Amino acid sequence: MRAQVQAMPDENGTRIILCAGEFDVATSCLLDSALATAAADPTVQRTVVDLSQVSFADSTLLNALVKGHRTQRLVVAGPLSPRLWRILTLSGLDTALRIAPDLRSTADTE
Repeated sequence: MRAQVQAMPDENGTRIILCAGEFDVATSCLLDSALATAAADPTVQRTVVDLSQVSFADSTLLNALVKGHRTQRLVVAGPLSPRLWRILTLSGLDTALRIAPDLRSTADTE
């Protein structure tokens, strides 16, 4: 499945970006673009990236998350696949990013 990125309507200053499929050098630009749009919107106070439906990710997805983390209040929501959790752990991003176990729990990551 190719990558899909969908920004949901903002709610109380939070933008939720739903990601699904495979993210690599050819497709991670979709997340990059959605994060840049959220960062540029003055009404967005926090961005949640739901990665629960991501089946594959490489370093380009991690790069998009790092850039997003630098430009806005970013929360990553799972549950994350074991493979995605592994690359976050190996890169050290599991401790640098706010990661919630699921979308419902993102309110607890303030």
